[in-house]
Amino acid sequence: MNIGNAIKLCRTQKGYTQSKLSEKANISVSYLSLLEKGKRDPNLSTLQDISTALEVPTSILMFLASDKEELDGISEELAEKLSLTVLKLISAK
Repeated sequence: MNIGNAIKLCRTQKGYTQSKLSEKANISVSYLSLLEKGKRDPNLSTLQDISTALEVPTSILMFLASDKEELDGISEELAEKLSLTVLKLISAK
């Protein structure tokens, strides 16, 4: 699971800078940067704050962070289609 990549992906889809997202989520820019680089793991409360700031359900953020082997029972093709659909919906808001 790579939550940092998912956060960065959603952030860029929304057109947010690290500064804007960190302000909306009430975390520091440096901490957000560490999260996105995979050097820190957020606790659940912080993850929920980031999800709220991104206007993305936490479950969707976790889905986008999942590795292929973590999506047992879902074909790779379906997972890719779901991811693309989610990203389109995120950027449409």
